[in-house]
Order: sequence, then structure tokens, then C-alpha cells
Amino acid sequence: MYKLIKLSLLLLLLSAFLSFEAFAQDASANAAVNGLIKDKANGETLIGAVVQISGTKRGAVTNKSGFYSISKLKPGTYTLNVSYVGYSDISKSITLKKNETLRLNLEMEVSSTLADEVIVTAERVEDKREISISKINVPMQTIKDIKIGGESDVFRSLQLLPGVLTSSQISSGLFIRGGSPDQNLVLLDGATVYNPSHLFGFISTFNTDAVKDVELIKGAYPAQYGNRLSAVLNLTQKDGNRSKVEGLASLGILSSRLFLQGPLFNGSFMVSGRTSYFDLVKKLMKEDPTSPMPNFGFYDINAKISQDIGDDDKIFVSGFLSKDNLGFSNLGLGFDMGLSNRLLSARWNKIWGKNFFSNVLISYSDYDNTLAVDQSGYIVEITNRIKDCSNKINFEWFIGDDLTVIFGNELNFYHFTFNESVSGEGTTPMGNGNNMGKTDIDMYEVNESAFAHINWQATALLSVQAGLRAYYWMQSDKVLMDPRFAVRYQLGEDTYLKASWGIFHQSLRLAALQDLSFFDTWLPTDSTSTPQYSQHYILSLETPLFDFFNFSADLYYKTMDNIGILNTSNDRGNRVKDVFEFGGGHAYGMEIFFQKQVGSFTGWIGYAYGRVNLTFPNLNDGEPFRPKYDRTHDLKLVVQYTLNKSWDFGANFTFQSGQSYTGGTSRFITKGPSELSGHVKLRPSALYALRLPNSHQLNLNVGYNHKFFGLNARTSLDIYNVYNRRDIWFRNYSVDENMKDGAAIRDVLLLPILPSISIEVRF
Repeated sequence: MYKLIKLSLLLLLLSAFLSFEAFAQDASANAAVNGLIKDKANGETLIGAVVQISGTKRGAVTNKSGFYSISKLKPGTYTLNVSYVGYSDISKSITLKKNETLRLNLEMEVSSTLADEVIVTAERVEDKREISISKINVPMQTIKDIKIGGESDVFRSLQLLPGVLTSSQISSGLFIRGGSPDQNLVLLDGATVYNPSHLFGFISTFNTDAVKDVELIKGAYPAQYGNRLSAVLNLTQKDGNRSKVEGLASLGILSSRLFLQGPLFNGSFMVSGRTSYFDLVKKLMKEDPTSPMPNFGFYDINAKISQDIGDDDKIFVSGFLSKDNLGFSNLGLGFDMGLSNRLLSARWNKIWGKNFFSNVLISYSDYDNTLAVDQSGYIVEITNRIKDCSNKINFEWFIGDDLTVIFGNELNFYHFTFNESVSGEGTTPMGNGNNMGKTDIDMYEVNESAFAHINWQATALLSVQAGLRAYYWMQSDKVLMDPRFAVRYQLGEDTYLKASWGIFHQSLRLAALQDLSFFDTWLPTDSTSTPQYSQHYILSLETPLFDFFNFSADLYYKTMDNIGILNTSNDRGNRVKDVFEFGGGHAYGMEIFFQKQVGSFTGWIGYAYGRVNLTFPNLNDGEPFRPKYDRTHDLKLVVQYTLNKSWDFGANFTFQSGQSYTGGTSRFITKGPSELSGHVKLRPSALYALRLPNSHQLNLNVGYNHKFFGLNARTSLDIYNVYNRRDIWFRNYSVDENMKDGAAIRDVLLLPILPSISIEVRF
């Protein structure tokens, strides 16, 4: 508790110092203008809208709440310009008096003419507020146009970005720049989501109808984010239509969904639900008995209520619920899994004066999963649950066009349970001896962190960003500091060189069976383990190569220490060190991204080269090895073409190096003195020393907008895996003493070609 008090005092000192500096610099300011930018048709706030004062270098970009602030203006008359991709520009004359703060909320109308220059302008102004390195905002329209199995999906779209890998085409985890899925911070309206994908990995838990903004930071993220080593995925849900009640119903081959939104009291509501019926579709398909498809089902619900409490205060209540089941049985392998996610959060946004903004969030998350695996008589049963009650307070001070300060505090209360039982005929298939075993962990954890960072436009060409995040973790009884630093230099018109460095710590760990990497099991760092640690180094170049096209290239190097891999040889324990093997490693690579965001023809080409090397003293004889998700080459191509108001077409292609796996080199039988037949074992190869064949796939989609009984409708046809290449999910070794020629090696294959059709009706 003493360290908690010290950390809180540190936060107060940082806040006081930054507030004093802000006041000193702001004392000469005469006038200011601030407000919200909204969609005129439905009242939704717009994230990333560019607000500028003509004839000056003053400007701002709206934050996650649609708020902007421009201060340090002299009294007088100005022309204020607002622009946003896909909307008609706004120009408005304003007159500011001495010491006046003008509240100006503006509404924008959707335009059929897309202004390409807005993209470059937005990025230039946004960098003055926060230096964005390795950050990608994927347009929601692009996400909605990429359909697989009749469904558009946030995660399927993110997997088409360079440097975002999966362990297979149906993996639920995002492996970003050498980091495992547990090293990614996933936020929904500011609250943490622990498993953001449905078990089969085909669809994520986020319904695109309910999401209005998707932001991915692939490394070196700023100090307001923490307790993760690799990346941040920040999603913002729609607030709901403030003008009228409207909805969308969709019927597809794999799933159906319903979306409703409308005005409610002094605000709005939004609710979205979705369910699958893959088991019914599977019965209609001709199935290869040697390569069966798993049984799978899910449902999810998103909801949000938004209310205005006066001009300066907004209240939001968000909810999220999902449930999954997945089963498979064949080739000596059987497993059954279940997963559920429940999330409830309340948020209060407050505008204080002319340039100060606060965000207070209280959230409760309840995540649990179960797994039962039977592999050639070796049986593992796991249950895991996390209860997370959190409070976050963020303050944003837009002191001027050249200075922004962000600081705050985060407090988390966790309850973790982890139960694992192991049984079998005395051995695992790969030769690790295991008798009956039991692991039971039940613990509570308290995390507190304080953060502050400042972004300063030092000169017309140079921006500097510096931040610090401090942590206290009760179980490990540690106070740690994470400094973050970034610079941006303008080499020429619209060409920028950026560099960043940072230290990152993480207390949570993922205990995953490597052959079943879509199963997420979480544990904290306790007194028997050490928090995970990483350093990021990133160098980035951004420029428009041609008109309407943006180009970026990133070089990165990342160290990782105290990371964990599930210990399959220990069968008993009640501490975190009993569950994991601990080690470290590093990742490095480059990414090239060539993108066109607007116009009738949009899309991107991305290529990533990356290597991951890990070293664990008790694994692979202490020699370095590449993990399962090391995929050296990663090529992505996404194309969307709008022919007219009725027809649009799309295609995406992926190519990746094959995933690593551990094979078997020989088979032998062990037999005790009283045993007649003995037990079969495989002698494993070096850890993950082998690779499966390269993975590649082509998907196509066609959309047709039309009327359905007088209502606006859209019919979509998409073809998953066009040329029917069934990549290998994983390679299974089935052992039996009656096998004269050794173990049976069979590949469990992924989905075949899968055409699907869906219809959406708006009402």
C-alpha cells in the first residue's frame, strides 16, 4: 500500500508540474475556439476531422470524442475550415473577442466527391498533437467492403496489413512484430477486451455495424497506453443516431445479424447482435472424412447509450457480450472448447474551459474459457477466468498548436483462476513424461499506473514527444518506470522522417498450448516471476509518392525479456512459475506500405520481412529457436473498386512463409517390468525447427446495392479461398504400438473454397 501512495504522489507531482508549465505558456493567450464535429445526418461525432484557421498555422484534429480546441488566438475575425474524408468541407467566419472562448459545434454532410488532399492535411496536423509512428487508421468503409463468409470483420481486415500475422488462416490471435497475442492491448470504448476473436478465428467479436473507428499502433505507442509489450488496437463504438430510429438486418450463409440505433432522451442508443449457424451449413456440405471441419458456434451482442448532461458533459454506457463453442475429433486428436466475454463500462467526458478535456472510465470485464484435449490418450483439461474491475482517468490539455499535454491514472483490480488437470497413459505423444497432475491457481492482483506525456512542436520542421509511465504491481511488489520518446523531422513538403524508442512492461501472461494457439489463458505476474520487459526501436519514413497515394516504410528492432511459454512437463503447482518456462528474445524487420484511401479505386499493397528468435534455458537445450508465429515473408494485396452507386468489387490476396512446427525424428517403445505392451513415444526434432509449406490465398467479393420491398438493401457475394488451396492448420503425430512402420503423420487442413451470399436490408 505504501508504494501505491508513493505512485499516486508521483502522479500529482507530474500533473502539478505540467499544469504549471501549461499555465505559464497559456497566460498570453487571448482567445480560443473549441467544440465538437458531428455527422449532420445522425449526430455521430467524427474522429480525426481537421479544423484549421485560414491564413494561420493554427489547427487541430478531433480526438476520440470528436472534440477539438484551438487556442492562443488574437482577437479578430477568422475563417475556420473543417475537412474530413468523405464529407463536404465547411468554411465558417468567426469573430473572437479578447479572452473569449467560443464554443462552436459543427455538423458535416456526407459528400459524393472525396477530397484526396484531406488525408495528407490530417496527418500533418495530427502529428502536431501526437507523433504517430507505426499507426494505421483503417477506414470503416474499407473494413465493411472486405467480406469473408458473408461477413465483414475488423480482425480479418487487420490481418491484411503488413506485419500483422496469424498462426493460421483461422487463428484468433494477432502476432504483431514478433509479439504474441497477449502482448496486444485491445480496447473497446477504452475498456480492455481479453480475447477479441471468436474461437474458430473466422470472425472477430466486434460487429462492424457497431464500430465507427479502428486505430492500430504496431509499436512504440505513447505513455497513455500500458501493460502490454507489442501493440495497441483501439476501437470506438458508434454512439447511435440522434435524429431517427433506423436499423439493419443481414442474413448470410454462416451467420445473421441485427443492428438498431436511434434517439433516446437527451442522446441516443445503439444495439447490435449476431449469431452463427455453421453447424447447419456443415451438414449441407460434402465433407472429406480424412480432413473433417470442426464444429463451431457463437453469438455476440454490442450495446451503447450516450447522453448529454449540459453542453460540457457527456455520459456513455457500453456493453459487450459474446459466447463460443468449438469442437474437433479425428486422427487421434479431439478437443472441445468454450469461451465467453462480458464487458460493461461507463464513461464521463468533460470539457473544462477553452482547452482542457477529461475522460473518466469505470469498467468491469469477465472473461472465462474451458478446454479439454485428448491426443492419443494424453488428456489435458484447462479452465481459466479473469475478473477485471478498472478505473481510468485521462486529461488532455491542448495548450496551443505547438504544445499538448496528456496525463492520467489507471487502477485495476483482478481476480485470476487457473485450473489444469493432466492424465494419460504415462506419457505425452512427444515423449515428455506426465502422470496424473493438477495445477490450481487462485489469486488477486492490484495494478496502478500513472502516466504523462508532452508533445512539442519545437520548430517548423521538428516535433518532439516525451512521456513516462510508472507502474505498481501488488503480487510482484514492484514499481517500474517506462520512458517513451519520439521525434519527427520534416525532410520536404509532405515527407517526414520519424524515430521512436521506448521501454514497455507487462504483468499479464498468456499460457497457450502451442498447437492450439487460438486458446487464450491468462495469468498475472506474482512473487515467483518477473514482469515482462521490452524495448522498441523504430525508424519510419512517410511520403506521398504520387498523387492520391501514400507510402510508408518502417524499420524496427525489439527486445523481449522474461516472457513465458506454457510448461507442459510440470504437472503440479499453485504459483505462476509452475505454469511457465521463462526466457527472452528479439524481433526485427521492415515493413513497406503503399495505400490509396479515397476515390473509386482504393486499397493497398504491403510487404513485411520479419524474424523472431527466442531463447529459453530449459527448452531446445538452451539453443535459440523461432516460435510458431515466425513467418519471414508476408505479402498482402487489397483492392476495392466502386463501379457506380449499385456495383462494387473487391479482392484480397495473402502470401506468408509457412509456420514453424516441431516434428518427430524417431519412434520407440518403453515398457516397465510388469507391462506386456509398453508405451509408444516419439523423439522430437529441435523445437520448431521445421516449416510447413508456404501459405497463400485469394478471396473475391461483389456487392450490389438495390431496393428490397422499397427498402435500401445490399446483396453480397464472396468467395473464400478461390482456388481451393487448403493450407495446413497443424501437423498431427498419432502413435500406436501396432504401427509397424512408425507414427502416422497426418495434416489437419483448413477450410476449402467457400462461396457465400448475404443480404443486408436497412430500415
